[in-house]
Amino acid sequence: MDEDRFNMSMRRFLKEVGVTSQQAIEALVRDFGLQGEGKLKMKMVLTADGTSLNHVVEGEIDLG
Repeated sequence: MDEDRFNMSMRRFLKEVGVTSQQAIEALVRDFGLQGEGKLKMKMVLTADGTSLNHVVEGEIDLG
């Protein structure tokens, strides 16, 4: 396996996940008028086709 190629590909994917996730959350907060409404409980689930990967990250976003 080419480690550099793997790392670049993974970083590209994670950057896309981060950017598009932030945009989706910002749109949700804006569209539903949630600014200043406490905290938003979030869950992100990462899976990979053909594997048993099921990585869950849970947290809260303070809506200020």
